[in-house]
Amino acid sequence: MDGCQFFRAWIRDPLRVASITPSGKALADLIVREIGPETGRVIELGPGTGVFTRALLRRGVAEENILLVEKGAEFAALLQQRFPKAKIACIDATDIARFCPESAGAAISGLPLLSMRSPTVHAILGGTFARLGEGAALYQFTYGLRCPVPRAVLDNLGLSAARVGGTLRNVPPAFVYRISRKP
Repeated sequence: MDGCQFFRAWIRDPLRVASITPSGKALADLIVREIGPETGRVIELGPGTGVFTRALLRRGVAEENILLVEKGAEFAALLQQRFPKAKIACIDATDIARFCPESAGAAISGLPLLSMRSPTVHAILGGTFARLGEGAALYQFTYGLRCPVPRAVLDNLGLSAARVGGTLRNVPPAFVYRISRKP
């Protein structure tokens, strides 16, 4: 079911979806491994069918503490059915600073940053970090071998990136980066 829906969305807009299949459980567990109930509110950018959302719930994050930012109306409707206690924002991630009034303890991203222009990535990260509390981080995955955020964007926003792991048990294999404010 999810695979078919994901594939149809990819056919309609391959740059927005960027993969023909949802992320696997191994990647989901990796991207949320530093997040738990003590984190508080979590922002999820580009949740798609909710693979990472389910991983957050397995880690003990309360559903009502999850904000799902999904631009695709077809995915937003599915997420509303699957996670009725979560807050769903059917908006472009570049609008996160205007939409989300509360501070969050972490953010995770399934957005295809490698297929986006630097100004768009800058707007997404700038808006997200405007909503993240002190010491909070954004966890971003990529199919590439390097961090998907351009060095100039990281430097301009005062951020640093560190690889926290990778998994070969995803199609395709993926890596996760923790992006945080420089001290």
